[in-house]
Amino acid sequence: MDTRSAPARLRSLTSWLINQNSVTARNVVTDRLEGTGTRRYHYSMLAALEEFGPASQADLGRRCGLDRSDVAGAVADLLDQGWVDRTPDPVDRRRNIVQLTKAGVKQLKVLDRIVGEAQDDLLAPLSAAERQQLNRLLTRLADHHA
Repeated sequence: MDTRSAPARLRSLTSWLINQNSVTARNVVTDRLEGTGTRRYHYSMLAALEEFGPASQADLGRRCGLDRSDVAGAVADLLDQGWVDRTPDPVDRRRNIVQLTKAGVKQLKVLDRIVGEAQDDLLAPLSAAERQQLNRLLTRLADHHA
């Protein structure tokens, strides 16, 4: 949708503008990741494992905002690529612990570059200071509503 042709009443609503930009952001990142064998949720999972360390599949899914039913499949995708290992939890054998492999760390660096390029595409009309300000404001909103 060309938002410039939307009714002024909609364009004056911050919630509407956030939603329109959310769709655009999702599409820009998805397009950039095309051909890498990964999706946005794979990137989220690799980033969470790198930052927070090994985690149960359930905790990893919660941390990344993934539906429980999607986590096992996403972990299986990462296992197939060799980017994570999955082992039974020694404390609770019913749970699996997922951890990043060296190949996963390497892939995350590749994805960081690609996702960074997507951010540059998305935020092209903004200066560096405006990008930082937008990030601060959106973080404040997200934290408030978390």
